[in-house]
Amino acid sequence: MTAVESAPAARAKGRPEISDRGRSERRLGLLLSAPAVVVMLLVTAYPLVNAVYLSLFSYRLTAPDDKRFVGLGNYATALTDPLFWQDVLTTFAVTLVTVAIELVIGFGFALVMHKVVFGKRTVRTAILLPYGIVTVISAFAWRFAFDLDSGFVNHWFGLGDYAWFSGRWSSLTVIILSEIWKTTPFVSLLLLAGLAQVPGELSEAATVDGATAWQRLRRVTIPNMKAAIMVAVLFRTLDAWRIFDNVFVMTKGQQNTETLSFLTYRQTITRTAIGLGDAVGVLLFLSVVLIAAVFIKGFRVDLSQVRGDR
Repeated sequence: MTAVESAPAARAKGRPEISDRGRSERRLGLLLSAPAVVVMLLVTAYPLVNAVYLSLFSYRLTAPDDKRFVGLGNYATALTDPLFWQDVLTTFAVTLVTVAIELVIGFGFALVMHKVVFGKRTVRTAILLPYGIVTVISAFAWRFAFDLDSGFVNHWFGLGDYAWFSGRWSSLTVIILSEIWKTTPFVSLLLLAGLAQVPGELSEAATVDGATAWQRLRRVTIPNMKAAIMVAVLFRTLDAWRIFDNVFVMTKGQQNTETLSFLTYRQTITRTAIGLGDAVGVLLFLSVVLIAAVFIKGFRVDLSQVRGDR
């Protein structure tokens, strides 16, 4: 076998080549995203670099002249503090519960929006309406709804004088419910886009072969929308991991409901410990990057196969 003849065989054993369509779409995607990337770098590069720089110093706004270089001391302080890991656990619990529930409910909403025939615009508007509300306003609404004095939830469900914001898990329950109500429409919108990519002839063929609705969903629909599911889970995980507004409005971190984002705020703004607060912020940023890398590597989807390219 000659070298020319063996080249295709070698490529067949290795990583499959990208199709011409894939190359052109990748090139177009880079060109279209380049302006946004440049603007984002200009807006975020300086604050990020400045945060990394300040995290290496012991620096407080109340004592601007007492600025000492401590190297990685602030990071060591944060990583050895039990409060930091408690906030990590709280953030992880909120993220896990909200993303899991939003994925299930969002998929149901996506199926409804995809299958509805009459009043499609009305149904989609009703489902997507919560996502159009500003997060702070939504958080205030949920806080007042569960408030002991002005809330109506206890009255409607006959709970008497139950104080929702007097305990850790009851407070986190309200925070999680508000987050689910607000952002489930976003997940359903992404999954709806994935449902639109599922070839209709595959479902029809499965129906002819006698497959049940559950079998069609599990073996036809979900496998053909893995890319949309991965994007929805990734985006919502990164967003939920940085949750701040709901915690700030409802509990201000009390009752052990503090998250990593709120810990950064409290150290930087409340305690004016700029160095330590920036160190926590950098750790939060690195954790977001790590989560994104794990998702992208662990749930890699061949988009060319999803589109049916060869």
